[in-house]
Amino acid sequence: MPTEQEHQRLLRDPLIDSDEEERAYDSSEKVHIVGVDDDDYDGYATATPPFSWKKLWLFTGPGFLMSIAFLDPGNLEGDLQAGAIAGNSLLWLLLWATAMGLLVQLLSARLGVATGRHLAELCREEYPTWARMLLWIMAELALIGADIQEVIGSAIAIKILSNGLLPLWAGVVITALDCFIFLLLENYGVRKLEALFAVLIATMALSFAWMFGETKPNGVELLIGILVPKLSSKTIKEAVGVVGCIIMPHNVFLHSALVQSREVDSRKVGRVREAIKYYSIESTAALVVSFIINLFVTTVFAKAFYGTEQAKDIGLVNAGQYLQDKYGGGLLPILYIWAVGLLAAGQSSTITGTYAGQFIMGGFLNLRLKKWLRALITRSCAIIPTLVVALVFDTSEASLDVLNEWLNVLQSVQIPFALIPLLCLVAKEELMGVFKIGPMVKLVSWVVAGLIIVINGYLLVDFFSAEVRGVVLSTFMYAFTAGYVAFIVYLVSRGFSFFGFLTKRLTDACS
Repeated sequence: MPTEQEHQRLLRDPLIDSDEEERAYDSSEKVHIVGVDDDDYDGYATATPPFSWKKLWLFTGPGFLMSIAFLDPGNLEGDLQAGAIAGNSLLWLLLWATAMGLLVQLLSARLGVATGRHLAELCREEYPTWARMLLWIMAELALIGADIQEVIGSAIAIKILSNGLLPLWAGVVITALDCFIFLLLENYGVRKLEALFAVLIATMALSFAWMFGETKPNGVELLIGILVPKLSSKTIKEAVGVVGCIIMPHNVFLHSALVQSREVDSRKVGRVREAIKYYSIESTAALVVSFIINLFVTTVFAKAFYGTEQAKDIGLVNAGQYLQDKYGGGLLPILYIWAVGLLAAGQSSTITGTYAGQFIMGGFLNLRLKKWLRALITRSCAIIPTLVVALVFDTSEASLDVLNEWLNVLQSVQIPFALIPLLCLVAKEELMGVFKIGPMVKLVSWVVAGLIIVINGYLLVDFFSAEVRGVVLSTFMYAFTAGYVAFIVYLVSRGFSFFGFLTKRLTDACS
């Protein structure tokens, strides 16, 4: 606790937040949830209030911000490559991958609502310093990797819309300015920021729906692709990419913080249960929308390029031009429709990346900086590497494709360090109380997490077996893999009572 003199200094310092501890939202920023005379019922302290469309509307917002990670440029590239190379045969996998992503995000929302704290804060309290710092570094690396993809995607769209007048680095600088839009809107309230994202998601939906209408995919083939599982040795890499793109490590941290933007009395079981119910409905609706948008992109490129020579060469850089060459005679040039959708995806995902960066850094390190300063720091952490990439790397299609592969690997490496702490914490009775997940949900969640980790592990092995050569690099990779697996085992062990107790005692003894 700060002394009175320290508290007064915090109030006077324009760079330091006066809160004693970092919080996702100040009480003045939260959206007040109102009902119709429902505060008169004492029974709602334990029982769930009746369903209300008005309340659902007030709870709507965090899930759609979370869904942006399912629609970022990295996902769009995975969609178009899956469609061009595998046709509609992987649509069923896209559906189930989205369902797995929904389960993870619902657990993240549950953790945030039931505890009143987000995942990064809870990791700070749960783990010893060395483990907490490792988790923070992993989360920051995942965020930087995702942001490079998102910013580059926006820069590509800006280059297209400017007819090539603005180079990639200029698009990166323009995209970096979205931080100021974010800061401005946040000052006017959470709902204003959520309204911006509603516009951006609607822009993506309209753009890619227009492309869907222009290319006229076969409805029967689309339905078969969704309902009939099909996988061949030729499409394994694309299948892994579809699953790998769905779970974004920073998004798991983000959602647990976003749900705290609503004023929920955590002392009343009924109110917490009500919030979890509405957030579950809202998150499901948001990911249904994201699935439909991803479906549009996949089927458009399946119809246009499946079975063609261009299929193996297609990526974000040339996708719009390839579409234009094939469907250029419409009312609006399809190249620019694609670019508008890509720009909306890139801009929205970079803003949510900035948001996630605030929560991750503030939660792990308990920073008490003003929000605008935290946003500036976290924005710089991502933008500076992206500018270096845009300036130093060749902007050819081949180099950007290689860069994208490395960034996908970086994301895959980090996934266990968001999923495992989430599953351990959401099942912890001392933390969650009556809202801890039950045995069946716990089993399903660990199976899903294990499946995601194994699939991404396949991607890592496949990638590094082709890229790593020489004794020195091989030795380094073996050492890294051993440490990586050991840390995962340590994190998993804390989720089970005996092993968790044993490792905690050993860690305490060594500290």
